[in-house]
Amino acid sequence: MKNAHWERTGAQLSGIVDSSSWCLGDWLVYGKEQYADRYRHVVQAVGLDYQTLRNYAWVAGRFPLARRRSGLSFQHHAEVAAMSPDEQDRWLDEAETQIWSVKQLRAAIKATRSDRTTETIRTALMPRIPIPDRRLTRWRQAAHQSSVELDQWIVSTLDRAAAETLDKTTHDETE
Repeated sequence: MKNAHWERTGAQLSGIVDSSSWCLGDWLVYGKEQYADRYRHVVQAVGLDYQTLRNYAWVAGRFPLARRRSGLSFQHHAEVAAMSPDEQDRWLDEAETQIWSVKQLRAAIKATRSDRTTETIRTALMPRIPIPDRRLTRWRQAAHQSSVELDQWIVSTLDRAAAETLDKTTHDETE
C-alpha cells in the first residue's frame, strides 16, 4: 500500500513539473509580446538559467495549446520542436500510439535520420551576432506579417540577399 501511494505521488509531482514547463514557456511567450527586456528580469525573478527559460519559451511558441498532446510530456514536444508542424504531428502521433518514452522517441527519430542514404542534411550554427532590440523587434514584425517563424524569415531573407548579390556579381563578370 505504501509503495502504491509513493508511486502515485511521484506521478503527480512529475505532472506538476511538466505543467510548470508549459506555464513558464507560455508566460515567456506572452512577455515577449508585451514587455521589453523580459529575460533579464525573468532570470532574476524566477531563478532559472537563461537557456532553460529560452528553451521553455521556444517549445511553447512552437506548440499552440490546441496542438499539445496531454498524453505526452513537455520533453516529448521539445524533441520534435525543431521540425515542421507536419513532422511534429507525425512523430507525436507515433509516440502516443506506441506509448514511447522521450528516450524511445529520440532513438526512433535518430534511427530514421541515419537511414537516409540519398541525401545528408548538414546544418551549421550561425555565430552569435549582437542585434539591437529595435532591429529584432522589426524583424519579428516582418516575420509575423509574412506568417513564418523568425528563424525561417531570417534564412529566406539572407538567401534572397545572397542570390541577389551573387547574380549581380555573375552579371557584372559577363559584361
